[in-house]
Amino acid sequence: MSESVVFCQLSRKFVDENDATPAEAQQVMYYSLAIGHHLGVIDCLEESLVCPWAAYLAWIATLPAASQASRKMAGVPRYGEIVIDHSHVVMLAQAFDAARACQTPQQQQWSQALLAMLQAIQQEPAIYLMVRRRDD
Repeated sequence: MSESVVFCQLSRKFVDENDATPAEAQQVMYYSLAIGHHLGVIDCLEESLVCPWAAYLAWIATLPAASQASRKMAGVPRYGEIVIDHSHVVMLAQAFDAARACQTPQQQQWSQALLAMLQAIQQEPAIYLMVRRRDD
């Protein structure tokens, strides 16, 4: 069995409008959406990048040691998953952009893919990434 790290990007959201929700509660649900709560909202995540486990560890080792970016990405081995949202974009983009100079061509491709995902988050803050360790 091999392990990998999977980057999944929010591709769309929809409201779970099951018939059991009374009409009066619909207004509460839509108000909750408007103020940012996820009551009755289902997030659809789409696989965007997959890295073999050992290669992921080598890739994040190219980040400056003890940096915020390194600590953030080390959350995958530590906790099994991390979430990357708009509050992480600048920090991670700067770190991965700077690290490309010392990366292998494969790592540079992953960095470029991640930078594109971060740019999407920058343009639409509702987008986020879920990064998980997976047994294949």
